[in-house]
This record gives sequence, structure tokens and C-alpha cells, in this order.
Amino acid sequence: MISEHARTARIEARIAPDVLSLVKQAAEMQGRSVSDFVVSAAQEAAHRAIEEAQIIRLSAEDQRRFVELLLNPPLHAPALERAKEAHAALFGS
Repeated sequence: MISEHARTARIEARIAPDVLSLVKQAAEMQGRSVSDFVVSAAQEAAHRAIEEAQIIRLSAEDQRRFVELLLNPPLHAPALERAKEAHAALFGS
């Protein structure tokens, strides 16, 4: 929880009256201020959004295929082999 003296930034938001009523009711049910409730909810949503953006979820089939390709990579395409040779010729091995 953020201590009161650490709160130095302020945000504003327009909110529909029915949504504000809902937020007030939820805050009251938890014994918190509307501000504290909103900050906490926003922080939780931010953590969730960041986590979802950073985690790659694969189906079981995609996981199997990924591991298979790691263990048995496909042969390099001829163009890639030529590029490797050109790179080695220009810059050394």
C-alpha cells in the first residue's frame, strides 16, 4: 500500500454517474475511500496488463512444436548460407 506522504501525483477522470455510484458502493463495502479504491484497482489492472503483455502463452501443440524446432532446427535456406559466407568473407569468421 502506498503511504499518504508518497502520493504526489494527481489524475483526473470523467466518469458516468452510475459508474461513480458503483465505485462508491464497492469502496464502502471494503471500508476504503473512493480514491484509495480507484488507485488500488488501477494499480492491479496495470500489473495485470503488463504481465499479459510480457507472457507468451502457447497451446500444448504450439509448445510441442516449439520444443521440436529447438531440438531439431530446420536446415538453413540457401540464401542464408550465402549470406553467412558473404559475412565471413567481409568480416572474418
